[in-house]
Amino acid sequence: MKLSQIVEKLNLKVVTDSPFEDREISGGYVGDLLSWVMGKAESGNIWITIMSNVNIVAVAALTDVACILLGEGVIPEEDVIKKANMQDIIILSSDKTAFELSNQIGNILKL
Repeated sequence: MKLSQIVEKLNLKVVTDSPFEDREISGGYVGDLLSWVMGKAESGNIWITIMSNVNIVAVAALTDVACILLGEGVIPEEDVIKKANMQDIIILSSDKTAFELSNQIGNILKL
């Protein structure tokens, strides 16, 4: 399933202005410990986190995740958004918890 379809189905907010690459989503990863995410998240995953510091952009670039999805209504600071835009990293946001988001995405992808 394409990222745009998941954004629409879950009514996710697109936080960044970077070009929206409508990638095929291979699965997801939930985690806030950045070193752990670097070793476990896979290319094409939706990375669900509540971390919003600038280091999330570097981790997303290293792991080639399809996007960063911030739960709990978290919106990153402007410097994080600017860095993500510069590196074409998509950041999304939702008021739902990481548990709710992972469950809904798993159901959509039939994982």
